[in-house]
Amino acid sequence: QVRLVESGGGLVQSGGSLRLSCVASGRTFSNYAMGWFRQAPGKEREFVAVITWSGSGSAYTDSVKGRFTISRDNAKNTVYLQMNSLKPEDTAVYYCGTRRIPYSWSSKPNEYDYWGQGTQVTVSS
Repeated sequence: QVRLVESGGGLVQSGGSLRLSCVASGRTFSNYAMGWFRQAPGKEREFVAVITWSGSGSAYTDSVKGRFTISRDNAKNTVYLQMNSLKPEDTAVYYCGTRRIPYSWSSKPNEYDYWGQGTQVTVSS
């Protein structure tokens, strides 16, 4: 059974930084792309970033380009999201997700099959 556990969220002032981690278990981590998504109160879950199974490729939503960096350590079954220059509009619950299909990736939340419990990120102005 696939399990994803996020950590690293918290309260930070505008302009600050946080690093989120997501540890995966239950299957061969290096065969699957990993994504980060976020959901603010009253809004739908939205794509933030995705990284390919090898870590050689990544993609970001426009609003975080140049500020956030997704990375992975396949030896540790962990994907990271380094968030710099945080803004109040980045406040949300952040989720890592992965698909059932190996060697494929997507930016659409409804194409993801497994999710973590989420970690709250709050950016104060």
